[in-house]
Amino acid sequence: MPPKLSSSLLPSVIFLSLVFLFIYSTFLPFFTNNPPSAPTKKFLASSSSSSCNLFDGNWVLDRTKPKPFYDDSCPFHRNAWNCLKNKRDNMETINSWKWVPKDCSLERIDPWRFLGLMRNRNIGFVGDSLNENFLVSFLCVLSAADSGAKKWKKKGAWRGAYFPHYNVTVAYHRAVLLAKYKWMPKESLVSDQGGLKGIYRVDVDVPADEWIGITDFYDVLVFNTGHWWGYDKFPEETPLVFYRHGQPISPPLGLLDGLQVVLENMLQYIEKKVPKNTIKFWRLQSPRHFYGGEWNQNGSCLLDRPLEEDQLNLWFEPSNNGVNKDARTLNYLIKETLEGRDIQLLDLTHLSEFRADAHPAIWLGKKDAVSVWGQDCLHWCLPGVPDTWVDILVQLIYNSLETG
Repeated sequence: MPPKLSSSLLPSVIFLSLVFLFIYSTFLPFFTNNPPSAPTKKFLASSSSSSCNLFDGNWVLDRTKPKPFYDDSCPFHRNAWNCLKNKRDNMETINSWKWVPKDCSLERIDPWRFLGLMRNRNIGFVGDSLNENFLVSFLCVLSAADSGAKKWKKKGAWRGAYFPHYNVTVAYHRAVLLAKYKWMPKESLVSDQGGLKGIYRVDVDVPADEWIGITDFYDVLVFNTGHWWGYDKFPEETPLVFYRHGQPISPPLGLLDGLQVVLENMLQYIEKKVPKNTIKFWRLQSPRHFYGGEWNQNGSCLLDRPLEEDQLNLWFEPSNNGVNKDARTLNYLIKETLEGRDIQLLDLTHLSEFRADAHPAIWLGKKDAVSVWGQDCLHWCLPGVPDTWVDILVQLIYNSLETG
């Protein structure tokens, strides 16, 4: 009896075995890990979704967050931003806040992996001191992966570093308006205009000397401008006057109209001179956090935690006419001008708006700095918020190299 039963089941067993083998061989690839030789591809896959918005999220206090890659001994520090050296209060907590995007994960940079991927490539920052703040964070993070990193200032760079183990250069070119500008004292002007001490001539169609010849050197470029486009920098007695083709623009342009014309001309230059395969970013504004007045009117930022989301419009919405409205005002204009261009927006404004707690404030490294310059509620402590900017930039560079 048992042999007869086994004989009747044999065809069914063979059939089910064949079905199992088919299913196993078909779906096995979906459950196997990527090979060890391809960690970069695996890393990229987690962030390449088109629905991923790294700029929309929340800051979460995470006491288990890994410590920064660098401390006050980083050789690329700028003294006024070296908040560890300057004994700024609350630095451990400042660096325990973690940016968590809503739609996807933000990976922390692996400087060894990143420099390995960027081997024989160069990264350039062009703009004002907030891009320098960004650069210093980047250099300090990357120096963890190459102890032989050296300071670098060739090709018109304001500052930078060369990483010899990877043959990578990362540098900053100071061009606060992007366009070329120069001081013209009152006695050099053709007409005598009452109240003027002189003017700053801005040639809207001529890039600043500091970056005009560097566009083919860099494989990644990060542009910005904005901090200097205000009447605190260029008041009525020393205004910006805009020139095109060597002649004053008539009728004269106001500040924001002048910015738009400069942007349009600089973008034309970038499209003409920067190689097509260069990865290009435009960093939007880094917000200020002056409370109770402007920088020269006793404004302060002695806060010990980030702002809540329902506080942001009160601080930054232009219609409220507060002292920190400039970032959003300029962003509206810049976004409109860049629309349709082959430049990625690095929109770090919103995530940075929360972090009123993370500026150097009164801890500036010099005894009389606050009495002379006021609190610094514009630049950022390092280590600090710009380290998160670095994480985002690196993830976007990975994505660009993957899809390019």
